[in-house]
Amino acid sequence: MTLLKRILTLLILLLTGSVFADGEHHRAGGFDQEKLGKVNFPVSCMPAAQTQFNQAVAMLHSFWYDEAERTFRQVTVTDPQCAMGYWGIAMSLYQQLWATTPNPGELQQGRDTIQQAQSLNVQTAREKAYLEAAATLYPANASSDYSARKLAYEQAMQRIVAEFPDDHEAAVFYALALISNASPNDKTFARQKQALQLLQRILKDEPQHPGVAHYIIHSSDYPELAELGLDAARGYTKIAPAVPHALHMPSHIFIRLGQWPDAAQSNWVAYETAQEHARLNASDNHWDQRFHFMDYLLYAYLQMAETDKARQIVQQLQTIHNAQPQNTTVAYAYAAIPARYAVERGDWYEAAKLNIQPMDFPWQRFGWCEAIIHFAKGVGAARTGNLADAKNSLKRLEALRDRDRSADKNYTADQIEIQRLAVAAWIAVAENRPAEALRWMRASADLEDSTEKDNVTPGVIIPARELLGELLLMLNQPAAALKELEASLQRTPNRRNALYRAAQAAREAGNELKIIRYEQQLHELTQTGHSH
Repeated sequence: MTLLKRILTLLILLLTGSVFADGEHHRAGGFDQEKLGKVNFPVSCMPAAQTQFNQAVAMLHSFWYDEAERTFRQVTVTDPQCAMGYWGIAMSLYQQLWATTPNPGELQQGRDTIQQAQSLNVQTAREKAYLEAAATLYPANASSDYSARKLAYEQAMQRIVAEFPDDHEAAVFYALALISNASPNDKTFARQKQALQLLQRILKDEPQHPGVAHYIIHSSDYPELAELGLDAARGYTKIAPAVPHALHMPSHIFIRLGQWPDAAQSNWVAYETAQEHARLNASDNHWDQRFHFMDYLLYAYLQMAETDKARQIVQQLQTIHNAQPQNTTVAYAYAAIPARYAVERGDWYEAAKLNIQPMDFPWQRFGWCEAIIHFAKGVGAARTGNLADAKNSLKRLEALRDRDRSADKNYTADQIEIQRLAVAAWIAVAENRPAEALRWMRASADLEDSTEKDNVTPGVIIPARELLGELLLMLNQPAAALKELEASLQRTPNRRNALYRAAQAAREAGNELKIIRYEQQLHELTQTGHSH
């Protein structure tokens, strides 16, 4: 990193209030509570343990799971009889909005921790209820269905809210459980709206609560609801500026609204803060959150035509071969970053050359992530005349889809099917079967519209309906292309490629007003990027 960049980093971190204390203080678990947010979760523990406990819960609400677990363990050292300290350790293992499910070792650790808590003299009915709720996540049968466990936990938290209506923490954790169990196919957003109602009510009394702001953002992370999360997005970084994930989270809303400079700044500061945290804690190979920020940052840079900055992210990724932990977040970034860089720039030759990297990563555990490379490679190969490679990618996508379907991973199977249909469409184009190509591409777009993106991604590599618009342009149907591109822009506003193609379609269709509209938007986007 250059000296100038270090100075700029320090200035930004100072402005957000997120410069860490000295390394020893940080490693000892000491944080300024004002930089984590304000949580008041009374438990039957010694006063010193209570202070640590509130701090740990604040970290938990910001998904800073490693630090939360470490601080909850300090609670149990300070007060070995504090049962809720063990509850916190168990909850730190339950990363409910993230795509990776607990492994058998984590399940056993969670069970052991809850049993240890329940063996103590749990002093209140409320604390017993929290422990019973957490126990639903760690049943004796390790093969029990993860979705069923999550639903049982939601129901347990609902009972706590009913029994203790003044317990704000119960309501906040219940809201998170509602979001966690929301179906990506439910376009009424019933659970998300219920969570929003709970959180907005608590916000009036606890405006500095990190979980309230955080979960409002997650509840609103949909095209139809994104505006509802904008105030929380603007406020969360001020509530918990010490937490890298809190600095990143606003970009979920900024990206939904096409606010690329804000999205880029959010993730750049989050990444630099995470880098500093890794340096202070000697955890340089712990990359999952940094990879997450890199993918979001790359996405924003590409929309602003900041190609050089985007390429630096790709190059950095290529130097990191042993990123830990080996989870979905890491797998997704390894696949998505190079695929996104090629596809967003329309470099189909580069896309056609993509391969799975790193080779020694356990890709067999992450079929949905592996599929991203085959999607980009397949479309790229089809669009550059390499039908053999395109068909190989198509076959691999079919196999990955079927494997996830047979394992009841219906969400990821559908995501792979969206990609498979797109590759099939572009193969059909290359083989001069335009009607079939349109049928496949429209099916891909319709399936994608029926579901939602996962939290791990800023967005799909390229929206299927945007690709449908490109296909219609290629088939000399500019009016139909414009209709599809405008529909895509409704869900993913201000995307550079969609604006460029919409201007092209308007030009070819002779629609003067829309030529001016989309060329102006594209110009503003380019100017925004150059001034960033």
